[in-house]
Amino acid sequence: MNINFIKSALLASGLLFAGATGASAQENPTVPAQVVALDECDPTTFNAALGAAFCHNVTLGAFTKLSDLFAKAAAGTPDRGWDFEPDTINIKKGQPLIVVDQGGEPHTFTEVKEFGGGFIPGLNAPGEEVVSECSEGFANVAVARTRILQGSQLQVSNLSKGQHLFQCCIHPWMRVKVEVK
Repeated sequence: MNINFIKSALLASGLLFAGATGASAQENPTVPAQVVALDECDPTTFNAALGAAFCHNVTLGAFTKLSDLFAKAAAGTPDRGWDFEPDTINIKKGQPLIVVDQGGEPHTFTEVKEFGGGFIPGLNAPGEEVVSECSEGFANVAVARTRILQGSQLQVSNLSKGQHLFQCCIHPWMRVKVEVK
């Protein structure tokens, strides 16, 4: 069987499941809505630079080398395989939001006033300043509390009505708009 066909089928089935989950969650405010953090870290290059077992990627070969991740960010074209899905989600007041890290490395799901840069300058878009909410990295307790490790999840509850913006303070192009009705 063609490996690209298998990859496409697995991705499609995962997105269908996530879409079905999101639709039912939006109709029932007691069911948590879900956001998924995805990435394509290359275990060989990430673990060599950041420590053994830092990247636990289980994708079917769609890996991004650490140097390519920085090069794409510097060029202003961040890797699209690193994303929160969905990009926009509508929930009802009081409905919890569950963020699941299905990628290979840690992320944050940090609420920000405006989207902007994260705490790793080399991963920010050219000219993009670090948003205050991401300043100081994990030394900032508010950022540390929003960290999601590989295979784990974070629950966000009690969001007020209106629009809320969340981004990863490590990979700042990973962004979600949450509209609370």
